[in-house]
Amino acid sequence: MSENRSDGTDHLERSIDWKQGLAIALGVPLLILPSLGYLPMYVSAAAILIWGLSVLQGFMQSTAYAEMATTFPKASGLPGFAQHVFRTENYKGKYDKGKLIGGFSAWSYWFAWNPVLAIFSILVGGYLHGLFPVLAETFTEYQLALISGLVIFTGLFIVNWFGLKDGAKLGYILAAFSLIPLVVLTVAPFATGKVDMSNITGSWMPADWAWDMHHILILFGIFAIAQWSACAWETAAIYGPEYKNPSKDVPKALYACGIICFFSFVLVQSAVIGVLGVEGVLAEPLSPLIPVAQAVFGQAGTMVTIIMLIAAMILIIQTAYLGSSRAMHSMSSEGNLPRVFGKTNRQGTPFVAMLVIGAFNLVLISMGTPAAILAASAIGYTCANGISLFAYVRAKNHPSFANLERPFKAPKGWKHVAMIFGLFNLPLCLVGVVYLNSLEVGWTSTWVGFLVLSLYLPIWLYTQRESRRLNDKAATAPSSDHDAGDLRPVPNPR
Repeated sequence: MSENRSDGTDHLERSIDWKQGLAIALGVPLLILPSLGYLPMYVSAAAILIWGLSVLQGFMQSTAYAEMATTFPKASGLPGFAQHVFRTENYKGKYDKGKLIGGFSAWSYWFAWNPVLAIFSILVGGYLHGLFPVLAETFTEYQLALISGLVIFTGLFIVNWFGLKDGAKLGYILAAFSLIPLVVLTVAPFATGKVDMSNITGSWMPADWAWDMHHILILFGIFAIAQWSACAWETAAIYGPEYKNPSKDVPKALYACGIICFFSFVLVQSAVIGVLGVEGVLAEPLSPLIPVAQAVFGQAGTMVTIIMLIAAMILIIQTAYLGSSRAMHSMSSEGNLPRVFGKTNRQGTPFVAMLVIGAFNLVLISMGTPAAILAASAIGYTCANGISLFAYVRAKNHPSFANLERPFKAPKGWKHVAMIFGLFNLPLCLVGVVYLNSLEVGWTSTWVGFLVLSLYLPIWLYTQRESRRLNDKAATAPSSDHDAGDLRPVPNPR
């Protein structure tokens, strides 16, 4: 059972080990799907190198995150420890600016993961539209995307109502059903000789590529888009409050997922370009794995591939659904969102957050194109990673955190690595992705991204007023042996 707290939020259940955390996070390798045709459009076959470098960037960042997640085991990964580190202890003023920064980081992280549900629901609707003629005659792609989203969100909500442990079981099933065929589809072109290495070596960079400011900004934007997929395995750390032994489970789940992602991202993009060539990929930018399957397995392979991709999309939707709901729960626990979002059921599932996220994504589906939603989401992800890395640096330098036990320690001097990648995210990748968005999908997605991020300020101000009101009410109560308005995490007796 979840533990009720006086502030109205509840504790999450410590119910999973690192293998179960990995099973849930195994949706991350599938985040390459929306960008398989996007990166080659700008950098040709060098997209393979971008994916490899981006996963290595993930190792640099997640090493810092693993230390933070084990130092603050009750915090939910990036959104949790950033809020904790920036918060000013015993703050007496009206508004704690440090708390605002930490909360904004968590909000950015929530916005980075949240739209994954809408992106892949749109892709599922598109595949169903092409796979079943009877559906194409009855529904538009938008309608199928909306129906797919409603069915998938409802099904995942029901499964995960019974706790994260059951969500992990679904992860095992979907991972076996989607990742194994994906591995086969990736390896088979190499084994059968369908990969033409000249497609890769002969088209390494676009003919018109130049190292001017225009192309450098594009490159930063490409890294931001790639990071949204290739670094996202940090989500394994967000279940810190739900691991049975976070000091050991967190780094194991993180690094296991990172290794899988490295080989997956590099080999999948290599197989696609090796079989189709850059021009062939650009001719099928949304689903280049389908012509790869046709080339290797024939028409029957195409059907298997579509079924596999739909299963894969449900898996990554679950990963995003659980990650973004934990981010909202964390913000509520820290007093950066209204406490209603921290409500959990008896199994420790933050059900209110999950309901809100499902409804929000049904609205996002109306944007229509995955590229536009991803472009907006990537803005949030660069902000979340940048601020979280700065939080790591602060935790290493600030006297308040100097004597905390660190069950997992990054190598000596890692704060300098974290600072470099923090600055790489903010401002370089942020500027780059805004510039790239303006070229590719116009300014709409950028404005949507900044609008959603800016909405945090009025919500946060309302939350602070709500906290003060409840604090005043508790202070004037006839008898009270605790501060009912304190939204900070309390020790878990377990």
